[in-house]
Amino acid sequence: MNVEKQVNSYYDRLLERNAGEPEFHQALAEVMDSLKIVLEKDPEYANYGLIERLCEPERQLMFRVPWTDDNGEVQVNRGFRVQFNSALGPYKGGLRFHPSVNLSIIKFLGFEQIFKNSLTGLPIGGGKGGSDFDPKGRSDVEIMRFCQSFMTELHRHIGEYRDVPAGDIGVGGREIGYLFGQYRRLANQHESGTLTGKGLTWGGSLVRTEATGYGVAYITKEAMNHFGDSFEGSKVIISGSGNVAIYAAQKAQELGGTVIAMSDSSGYISTPEGVDVEKLRDVKENRRERINVYAEEVDGVTFHEGGNIWEESGDIALPCATQNELDEDDAKRLVENGVRYVAEGANMPCTPEAAHYFQSKDVAFIPGKAANAGGVATSALEMQQNATRDSWSFDYTDERLQQIMANIFQSISKTAKTYGREGDYVAGANIAGFKKVADAMLAQGVI
Repeated sequence: MNVEKQVNSYYDRLLERNAGEPEFHQALAEVMDSLKIVLEKDPEYANYGLIERLCEPERQLMFRVPWTDDNGEVQVNRGFRVQFNSALGPYKGGLRFHPSVNLSIIKFLGFEQIFKNSLTGLPIGGGKGGSDFDPKGRSDVEIMRFCQSFMTELHRHIGEYRDVPAGDIGVGGREIGYLFGQYRRLANQHESGTLTGKGLTWGGSLVRTEATGYGVAYITKEAMNHFGDSFEGSKVIISGSGNVAIYAAQKAQELGGTVIAMSDSSGYISTPEGVDVEKLRDVKENRRERINVYAEEVDGVTFHEGGNIWEESGDIALPCATQNELDEDDAKRLVENGVRYVAEGANMPCTPEAAHYFQSKDVAFIPGKAANAGGVATSALEMQQNATRDSWSFDYTDERLQQIMANIFQSISKTAKTYGREGDYVAGANIAGFKKVADAMLAQGVI
């Protein structure tokens, strides 16, 4: 059987075995496409059922989360934790609280996390979790009750040497605090390394809040340096206005760029003179308002209700909102409007068609498993600090983050070239991430 037929047969069996999980199918398809290149050059990676084992989670947990709202009514949500692969280290990946969460999305995110964590060069495996609970509009006490119920089940499956969750969409410092408090209560010990994204006074790490957004900017900077460009004088379009988007905007502007547009689910703002990051943080993080409030309070800013941010013109696009937010038509508009660099701050925010279009037009396209790895990398640095009962300075941690992101870009660039796909950073990321995990799995036997 030739390689293409071999990989297609893997994929067909996976689709049949994981029916009704389109997001997971999308993640599998992207990796399978890259594996064809690997198996042509290194056919031994097909031995011992390695690919089938890699695509099957080591453990899938789904559980009931009952909690009481402020009206005394009992609500029931569904909780998930997919412990996908621990060949390189304990499972590591965030918890997402959002109404869209289902098993398919958690498996897609967990599968991506395997390769992302591998690319960091740090000893962490891949996992993901969350719930279909929506924290929006809920009181602090309701969120606390939900988090305590969620952790009451989850706590028996996690630990600093087993599985280390962090935050994701809908899970910030407040939620991590409630989750950790309940874990500590149930475990009867202060096991700091069990959760990351903690407060600075109880085991958290400096730079963790900024890490994913900073990392997106740092890897874009590396790509631009590779092509003899720089952020200086560039126009940057960033979707989203949550944690990742805000800190990507901050670092992009510190590096010399001008962030000319940002968004949320209600629409987007155009801001030709750049974003006032501190003002945006106040609106979004402290006051929890919509982005139109920023436009109302800052001169020279226009709010486009329900508009499409990808219709703006710029040099760099950083999609930092959610999966599949940028399609092929958006990609065509961006290319027509001058975009030359795209780095995914969210998890797979570009559809496969959009990603292929960028690549066909020689746009430097850096996939999320490489571009947004700064968050999990700094989480792993938090784990290191917890293990040694140490606390590093902001500058030292930031230097570590910058070096990790530079190493990721060099790794995916070199790997793509080695496998005859120079400039294809999707293939480079998939192959570099895969090989490290695959080598560990082969060394450890059929388990």
